[in-house]
Amino acid sequence: MSLLEVDRIDSFYGDSHILFGLDMRVERNEVVALLGRNGAGKTTTLNSLMGVVRPRSGTVTFDGEAIQGRPPYQIARAGMQLVPEERRIIGALTVHENLKLAALTAPEAWSFDRIYDTFPRLAERRRSGGQDLSGGEQQMLAIARALIRNPKLILLDEPFEGLAPLIVKDLVRICGELAAAGQTFVVVEQNVAAALALATRCYVINNGHNVYEGTPGELRANKEVMSRYLGV
Repeated sequence: MSLLEVDRIDSFYGDSHILFGLDMRVERNEVVALLGRNGAGKTTTLNSLMGVVRPRSGTVTFDGEAIQGRPPYQIARAGMQLVPEERRIIGALTVHENLKLAALTAPEAWSFDRIYDTFPRLAERRRSGGQDLSGGEQQMLAIARALIRNPKLILLDEPFEGLAPLIVKDLVRICGELAAAGQTFVVVEQNVAAALALATRCYVINNGHNVYEGTPGELRANKEVMSRYLGV
């Protein structure tokens, strides 16, 4: 059984129908990229998985349990963590305090040493306030805050947006090392090159529908899909 199985979910914002019978699956220890133009439904997909948006139909099965309709805190306890596009770092707390707060209710939290070994820059900035971090440092902290809870699956929403190319390269490397060590990710990202460098499999979403599934190599070779749906 896949770690995550999504079967024909329909999701709405008010009366606006956003996702139409969306299917996807995520195997353990893989990185799945969700690609598509702005407004395609990618973030809504992540919010539907996390319970921020409740699908009106269809099923979401996570680690063998149906989770659609559950509140986000219950889904988080089940082992799924969302790193939102806004990062939502608590600016009044230090790096270490942000991490400590995230670890409080985790049954098997990572050690702080393990987090700081993964993100050496955060070790250097551990006493700095969240509001004093650069964009790249805030993104590292947002990912570290999810990791410290030892999740089965991390959902990354636009993790590379607005970051300098060297920072993006560093984050891709770190996430790649985590994936190689067994961490499972779903990545929503407008930076197609970065997403494909990280992913082992990808979906392309257009107007709330899945229009393509394949490996990064297969997608790169499909010029029609790349041009029509990704503008590449």
